[in-house]
Amino acid sequence: MIQEKFLHWKEKKICYRIAGAGRPVLLLHGFGEDGQIWNQQLTELEESYLLIIPDIPGSGKSEWVGGAGIDDYAEIIKKITDAEAVSPNNPVAFIGHSMGGYIALAFAERYPEFLAGLSLFHSSAYADSEEKKKSRQKAITFIEEKGAAPFLQTAIPGLFSEGYKQSNPEKVEALVHDGHQFSAEALVQYYQAMIARPDRTAVLHNITRPVLFIIGQYDTAVPMQASLEQSHLPQVSIVHILRYSGHMGMWEETGRVNEILNSFLSVCFA
Repeated sequence: MIQEKFLHWKEKKICYRIAGAGRPVLLLHGFGEDGQIWNQQLTELEESYLLIIPDIPGSGKSEWVGGAGIDDYAEIIKKITDAEAVSPNNPVAFIGHSMGGYIALAFAERYPEFLAGLSLFHSSAYADSEEKKKSRQKAITFIEEKGAAPFLQTAIPGLFSEGYKQSNPEKVEALVHDGHQFSAEALVQYYQAMIARPDRTAVLHNITRPVLFIIGQYDTAVPMQASLEQSHLPQVSIVHILRYSGHMGMWEETGRVNEILNSFLSVCFA
């Protein structure tokens, strides 16, 4: 049974869902998504774990928080985990997809004792390169001129592998349609937050808990080589390459991802 909960941060309503029971696992979505992106993992994992699935401010049912950055989002997640009794004695396994991984790293930097494990799911500890910053700035200009929906209509299909797009066009289109919920202000803020975030490879080097890297072979947003370079940093590193995925492995290879997450969580909570 899924339960929807709300709390407030700077007078704004923040939504998250919980399901299942057991040790806490937090699943955090990325840019242009909301917590519903994890629905195919929810049914698999809720039998064994307490799943905590937030909507980042400006996504899903969470209100937009003006001026927020990656560190602010991490503080919002901390407030949610506090509400769900996460503590050093009851630590959380944090699964962060894309921008959600950036937030997970900020959380890990500030609250390492609250972590049972960390997964960078198509994500990276590197700061943006100058080339990446220019690309994001170009996207910001597009969004400001044409709006959120037209931007996501052009951007979302590129997150999937060619094979998945050809065999599942209706699912790609469904994600594009869901993108109509976003305001231009929210998407611009996400991009600005990602541009401003620092390099957090030191977090990977210092973390004592297991770190899972889920890498898409056809991921153009977070290239495989960049992820492999970082995978050598943690003391305990688990690496899985999804051979048929781009940036959306939770949809592109659902069964494989669910197996990987179950195996990783068993290590986190051993």
